[in-house]
Amino acid sequence: MAKKSFTLMVIPDHDAPVKRYTIQRSFFTQVGMGLMLVVGLGVGASVHYFQVAADASENRILREENLTLRSQLKSVRERIEHIGSTLDRVERFDQKLRAVTLLSDPQRNLAMGPTEPEAGTSAPATDTQFTQLTSTETPKALMGRLDRLSAEATRQEQSLQELQAYFQDQKSLLASTPSIWPARGWVTSDFGSRLDPYTADRVMHGGMDIAAPHGKEVFAPSDGTVVFAGLEGGYGNVLVIDHGYGIKTRYGHLSKMLVKAGDRVKRGMHIAAVGNTGRSTGPHLHYEVRVNGIGQNPRKFILEE
Repeated sequence: MAKKSFTLMVIPDHDAPVKRYTIQRSFFTQVGMGLMLVVGLGVGASVHYFQVAADASENRILREENLTLRSQLKSVRERIEHIGSTLDRVERFDQKLRAVTLLSDPQRNLAMGPTEPEAGTSAPATDTQFTQLTSTETPKALMGRLDRLSAEATRQEQSLQELQAYFQDQKSLLASTPSIWPARGWVTSDFGSRLDPYTADRVMHGGMDIAAPHGKEVFAPSDGTVVFAGLEGGYGNVLVIDHGYGIKTRYGHLSKMLVKAGDRVKRGMHIAAVGNTGRSTGPHLHYEVRVNGIGQNPRKFILEE
């Protein structure tokens, strides 16, 4: 049967008596269990410490990321506000241009500029609606605002493309509209009713007669294409230029033609010379402007003094 106790003998030096100590075996068991408990507690504390340290490090990283995201979110809000303000300015400018050009925009109920919305309808979105952002706005809400801004930007782009096309057309129209004197000289006969110099009958004069020295330069009053260059009855040598938009100009009694049918001409280009060909009482240029085949007073188209 195993011993339940141990005897510990202590033998001192010299003549001191030997001391004996009796130790119960259960004591060693308790001491061992105590040591195991201490070791277990130490290991558990170490594991907990490292977990807490890891969590602290992760929390620090998360805090830094959170600060970065907040900064980025603030930047996004500021950009949305800026874009919304820009779109609002563009829309106001678009409305002004449409008021000037008389272009209408049914989508925004615009004709001669901005109009009041009808009862029960809402006005177009502006920067006020787009930029009322709060610090608690969620990323999902921001994405919704960005989608609306994108749609608004697309609509504005389409509107500006329409205006660009209009102004491009107007530029082409202005380039094609006769606006300068075709020749310098003295106006001897204006557009309208006059006495025929040969028959003394009152007849309709469909153009303007400009007296000038023989060989004086004749210039194209605007851009266009020569559609006729040749003889035409009493008008002698004749040039006809098609300027587009239904506008044509005619030049009669020329002594010389420097362009031919099919040539493109520009405003101010030297195209012919004053002459006395055909039925004429002296060197002069017979100049006509016709719009859709109907004669117009050339003076209405001349912007020069």
